[in-house]
Amino acid sequence: MRDRLFYLISKYNLNPRKDLGQNFLVVPDIIERNIERAGVSEKDTVLEIGPGLGVLTDPLSKRAGKVYAIEKDGRIIEILQREYDWPNVEIIHGDAVKVPFPEFSKVVSNLPYQISSPVTFKLLKHEFEKGVLIYQLEFAERMVAKPGEKNYSRLSLMVRAKAHAELVERIGRGAFWPRPKVDSAVVILEPKPRKERIELSENLVKALFQHRRSTVAAALKKSSHMIGADKSTVRRIIEGMPHASKRVFQLSPEDVLEIENHIKNEGMPLNGIRES
Repeated sequence: MRDRLFYLISKYNLNPRKDLGQNFLVVPDIIERNIERAGVSEKDTVLEIGPGLGVLTDPLSKRAGKVYAIEKDGRIIEILQREYDWPNVEIIHGDAVKVPFPEFSKVVSNLPYQISSPVTFKLLKHEFEKGVLIYQLEFAERMVAKPGEKNYSRLSLMVRAKAHAELVERIGRGAFWPRPKVDSAVVILEPKPRKERIELSENLVKALFQHRRSTVAAALKKSSHMIGADKSTVRRIIEGMPHASKRVFQLSPEDVLEIENHIKNEGMPLNGIRES
């Protein structure tokens, strides 16, 4: 696989684009493990974001019933179309953050680092069984962090509200070409059953996590401008608010939902929350 990758790079005089996060995975064992982790079979429709030179797409095509590969770089698409004859692979030319996702049952990808956050939140708005995704290690550690841990963040909470996430493998920089400046990690992402998912006001979560080490009461006072209220109104709302004395980084999704419901019950519509 590695030889095939460098053959194509040489044949087409391809210079990977840093602005698109093009770091190609060159270790076959990692690719095979990820396909096994996803349990890909012919009944599956698999979404791949950033197929690169096809080193993951090709084995996926041999296991899955259908593969959708979203690629932004027109040069890459031209190479894939010339070099491979996949009857069950459909390449979608576009930005994965912007193009509509087709229906899929599983997602297996080496994600471009700079779109990790928007793509993850976009994925969690869709129905699928399992994702096996490669992220920057620091991002992965924040994804899987638990309430109260040092890496627990807005990302941790929003992912936890809708899915189970597990970091299953760390990947050194030498597994990619060109070699990135940071290590990576494999995360298994499994959406919770719909009845167990917690829908939260994203802007309320942002307002809280602007001050993640403050208490909830202090964070809301400091972020009063973000929730469309003056400080006297916030002081009134805080009275009797559940979890007001907790540190923000200790909050579970269930805690934030209780805070949100309290604010609504106090007559403050959350659609008034705005960006800072």
